[in-house]
Amino acid sequence: MSKEFEIAREFEVDATPQEVWEAVTNASGAYLWPMEPPEPRVGGAAAFGSTVTAYEPPHHLVVRSEDVGFPVQSVNQLEHVIEPRDGGRRAWVRYVHSGIFTDDWDNQYDGASRHTDFYLHTLREYLVHFAPRPVTFAQLDGPAAAQAPDAFDAVGRALGLPDGVAAGAKASLTGPGGQALEAVVDYRDPYFIGLRTDDALVRFFGRNHWGAPVGVSIHDFAPDADARTDERAWQDWLNGVFGQS
Repeated sequence: MSKEFEIAREFEVDATPQEVWEAVTNASGAYLWPMEPPEPRVGGAAAFGSTVTAYEPPHHLVVRSEDVGFPVQSVNQLEHVIEPRDGGRRAWVRYVHSGIFTDDWDNQYDGASRHTDFYLHTLREYLVHFAPRPVTFAQLDGPAAAQAPDAFDAVGRALGLPDGVAAGAKASLTGPGGQALEAVVDYRDPYFIGLRTDDALVRFFGRNHWGAPVGVSIHDFAPDADARTDERAWQDWLNGVFGQS
């Protein structure tokens, strides 16, 4: 049965409103994934067939689609409200994701809500630690075994991430090829793990909780970064976690 939803979040960040605006409109993959940036006008085209319905830089952006094309969703709207704080040196952001889910409402809402928290956290990590460095983006999914109920637990074990390591701690972990990976564990809960290195944000998604494989995205800010190299390395790592060659 179709039912409306709304997921609203507010936060402050150590970035100017203009820096936040650039991050959410350039669609480079710095904290989400590369996509079509919104045309800078009301009525302009935006990602996934959506339309810009509000465009007031650097304070207000709304994009909306009423023909989403997903079997479980018919309407999708994303709104960003950005206001200055501390004389413009910081920004306050209100983000609202709303629309209509047409099926599997509880599961879809739970997944969207939890992903929202992780994506907005990644936005703040990018703004504070990496902006405006250009990004090289890669993403990948695990094999079929990565859909198992305990699949995300296996990811934590393969990283060598102790149970007691909480968000904000530094850790020496095991990355692709068995190499040591020195990182800050910037996000950790039963559904997601976020790692921040000197040059990258590496994000692990426990989508097995919603019936999909575990996924990884790499936002690489190194000057010599190569998306294909990042993708191959982490795909091999993730396949190895689940016994796939």
